[in-house]
Amino acid sequence: MHWNVFSSPDVQGAKDGRSRPGGRGGLAHRAVQAGWRWIQRRGAVTAEQRGGHPFGAIGEGTRLAFPQGTLFGEAWIRLGAHCIVGEQVTLTAGLMPGLDLGPDPILTIGDGVVIGRGSHVVADTTVTIGRDVYMGPHVYITSTNHSYDDPDQPIGRQWPRMEPVEIGPGCWIGTNAVILPGARIGRNVVVAAGAVVRGEIPDHAVVAGAPARVVRTWDKEAGWQPPLRTPAPRPIPADVTSEQLVALAALEETGRDATG
Repeated sequence: MHWNVFSSPDVQGAKDGRSRPGGRGGLAHRAVQAGWRWIQRRGAVTAEQRGGHPFGAIGEGTRLAFPQGTLFGEAWIRLGAHCIVGEQVTLTAGLMPGLDLGPDPILTIGDGVVIGRGSHVVADTTVTIGRDVYMGPHVYITSTNHSYDDPDQPIGRQWPRMEPVEIGPGCWIGTNAVILPGARIGRNVVVAAGAVVRGEIPDHAVVAGAPARVVRTWDKEAGWQPPLRTPAPRPIPADVTSEQLVALAALEETGRDATG
C-alpha cells in the first residue's frame, strides 16, 4: 500500500474506504494543532505578557495575536483597552528602530479597535485611530510617502514626505484599503475594500475607489443618500443574555450536523 504524499494516511484511507480513526496521522495532527494553540497563547502580546515589547501603553483586554508582524518604536505606540490585533500586523513608530521620537506618542490607537490580520500601520509621524474602528485584513495606513522631486535620483533614495493621519471613531475600513499621508477621516465612515484614501472625508460617509470618492452620505432629515438598498438588520433584543446566544449557536450547530 502506498499513501499519496499530498495526503495524510487518515485522509487517503478515508478516500479508499479504509478509514483509520485514531491512527498515527490523526494523533500527530492533533498534537501539532494543540502545540500551535499553545504557542499562539504564549506568543500573544498583552498588558500582562508584553514579550519584551515596551509599548507606551497597552489597555486592559487588548491582545496582539501571535505571530506578530514588524514591531518597533513601541515606546511611542499607545494601544487602548479591549483592542484585537490580528496575526502578522505591523505597528511601527518612526522611520527605523532606535530613534528618540520625543516625549509624545506617535501612534495612538483608541479603545475597542480591531485590526485585521496582515495589516500595516506605519507611523513615521503622528497617526491617530479613534475608538471602535474596525479594519478588515490587509489594510495599509501610512503617514509617509515616497517623493520623486528629483528626476535624476532613485525615488527610494529621496527624502519622503510625511503628513499626520487621523481616523475618527466608529469607522469601518474594508479589506486592502490604503490610507495615505494627510488623510483625515471623520466619524462612522465606511471605507470600501480596495479604496485609496487621501484628503478629508466628512462624518457619516461611504467612500470607494482609487482615488477614493464619496459615494454615499447621511443627512439628518433625508437619511442615507443614495438610499440604502437593503433593510437595516434587526438588532438582538436587549433582554437576550450571552448564555442564550451560546445555547442558540450550539443548537444551530447540532441541526447542521443532523442534516449534513
